[in-house]
Amino acid sequence: MADRGSDLTPRHGALLPVRGAPWRGVAYGTTTRLGGVSGGDWGALNLGLHTGDDPGTVMENRRRRAAVLPGDPFWLEQVHGILVADADADADADADADAGVDSGAGDGVSVRPPPRADAAITLRPGRVLAIMTADCAPVVIADLQGRALGLAHAGWRGLAAGVLEATLAALRARLPGAVWRAWIGPCIGQARFEVGDEVRRAFVAADPVASRYFALGGADGKWQADLASLARHRLDMLDVYSVETSGLCTFDRADLFYSYRRSAATGRMATLAWLEPGVAEQGLPASGRLAGPPPVRPDFP
Repeated sequence: MADRGSDLTPRHGALLPVRGAPWRGVAYGTTTRLGGVSGGDWGALNLGLHTGDDPGTVMENRRRRAAVLPGDPFWLEQVHGILVADADADADADADADAGVDSGAGDGVSVRPPPRADAAITLRPGRVLAIMTADCAPVVIADLQGRALGLAHAGWRGLAAGVLEATLAALRARLPGAVWRAWIGPCIGQARFEVGDEVRRAFVAADPVASRYFALGGADGKWQADLASLARHRLDMLDVYSVETSGLCTFDRADLFYSYRRSAATGRMATLAWLEPGVAEQGLPASGRLAGPPPVRPDFP
C-alpha cells in the first residue's frame, strides 16, 4: 500500500515544516533551510558540521532546534553504509558516563563522538533520532502503534547495499510481529538525478524490477534515477504496510532545501523523529488499523 503526500503546516509547526500524514505516537518531519543564522552558501538553518560552514554557527543552529525538542538529537556520522545504531544503548552509555561530567544537555550535541552509522532505532519515548541530508532520501519507519521507530539515510549507495533492510531487521528484532509504516522525505527528483550505468547495475543485479525506476535522458547517456521510488520499492518488498513519499525535490526547491547536486558548497537539512510518551500504551482498534484523514499533497506554488 503506497500513499503520497506531505504537509507544510504540521502540528509541530516551524520545528518540522515538512512532514507526512499524522502517525499515532510519532512526531517526525524534515527541517528546511529557513530560520537559522548561517550565511552565504549555507544560509540559513544549516545543521551539518562537515559542510565548511563555521562550526560555531552550525552549533547555534543545532542549539535552537534542540531547545524545542524533547531531548538532544542522536546525531550520526553518516558514511553511506548500512550500519544501524541503537540510540537506546547509546543513551544508556551516556548516562553511565555522566557522573561528574557535563552532558551537554540542551546544546544539541553529545559529549561522545557520534557513531558511524546511517540509520538508528529507538523504543524509548522522547529519544530524538536525526539524519542529515541534502539530496539523499531520509526514511522514517515506525510501527502502527507508535512503539518503535527507525530513521535511515538512503543515498543510492546505502540503498543499494541494504540500509533499509538492515533498519527493518533491527526494528523487527526489537519488536517482532509489528506492522510497519514508512515516510520518505524530500530528496532529489528523477529529472535531476543523473547517474552512470554502474548505479543502475547495482540495483538491477539485486532486483530486475528496479530497472523501471531508471530512465535514459541524462547528459552523455546518463540514466535518471528515481531515488524515492527505489526506496519505496525496497520498502514494499520488505512488507511495509504503508509507504508515503513527500513528492518534494531538493534540487528544484532552492528556496526551501539544500542540494549537493545543485551546489557542492551547501548545508544540510535534518529529518528528526521521536516517539511521543504515553501513546503506545493506549492500544489500537480491534482491526489493528488506524482511522484518520489521508495524507495531503503540499500546497506549494
